[in-house]
Amino acid sequence: MTTTAREGLNLRLLRARDAMDRDYARPLDVPTLARVAYVSPSHFAREFRAVFGEPPHRYLQRRRLERACAALRDTDAPVTQVALDVGFDSLGTFSRTFRDVVGRSPSQYRRDQRLAASSDGRGGDAPPGGDGRAAPAAPACIVAAWTRVSSFGEAPPGAASVA
Repeated sequence: MTTTAREGLNLRLLRARDAMDRDYARPLDVPTLARVAYVSPSHFAREFRAVFGEPPHRYLQRRRLERACAALRDTDAPVTQVALDVGFDSLGTFSRTFRDVVGRSPSQYRRDQRLAASSDGRGGDAPPGGDGRAAPAAPACIVAAWTRVSSFGEAPPGAASVA
């Protein structure tokens, strides 16, 4: 494959990945995404994995779970509504996938995040540091990066805890 052909394919794969980022809550399957990239479904799946390091389905699941974590952390929406809002068809599938990836149930994740927010000054009193002063709260971007779901099967139970 020439450099120009490779660049063209990579741009089309990026377009498909952008579609997943934008429309993660919609039902997306490999044939639909392959049409966005103008390649066959099998070629799309193979090239997507080669370029981005994970299969398209896993990327989409990760994107959905990242959005679910944000919704659980930042809203009071019921877990069922969060599951439906991020593109899962059933609460059971969402809960099982969430627990497999994050290591905690969605409800436990929400409780842990609220407890961490109340203990680090984001939602309550900060614990004092060793010198009697309040410990500084971590910037939200650091907390989000630290608690971000990285991939399936990497997070053992409780590993993503910020506390």
